[in-house]
Amino acid sequence: MKPTVVNPGRVALRPLRSGDEEAAVRWSADPVFCQVADWTPGLSARVVRRYWQTLMAGQEASFRRWGMTRGGVLIGYVDLTNLRAASGELGVAIGERGLWGQGLATAACHLLLKEAWALGLEQVTAEVHEPNRRSQALMRRLGFLEVGVGPPVPYGTSR
Repeated sequence: MKPTVVNPGRVALRPLRSGDEEAAVRWSADPVFCQVADWTPGLSARVVRRYWQTLMAGQEASFRRWGMTRGGVLIGYVDLTNLRAASGELGVAIGERGLWGQGLATAACHLLLKEAWALGLEQVTAEVHEPNRRSQALMRRLGFLEVGVGPPVPYGTSR
């Protein structure tokens, strides 16, 4: 996966790489981030590292994740999940809370949508969690339409 750099200095997407798991460990220690990103709170650093190392080792055909950088520093990520022949689901998170509200997720999502169209996708959906009002507004800015509300999804993990 080659890096996609558009609007350098603002935000860029790149493949995940060794060391990115340390940023994820930092993000996982922030309970507000965990709530809006729908991450399981309180996971040990070991569990978070192992998960991210698995992501970096090889991604499934139905899942792609890119690191989101600003000035070369990893600040979040974007995903295309549930990839099928003509559709996929967008995911985005900025782990550095001090960078929220600056339009960086919007810029990253525009880059991700360019990737999606280049892959031949015809439809991209997104699931937004109820407490994440910023993400709801982001989806509206990107032109997404609300098509329904689902029940809360229980998540679990083992240590």
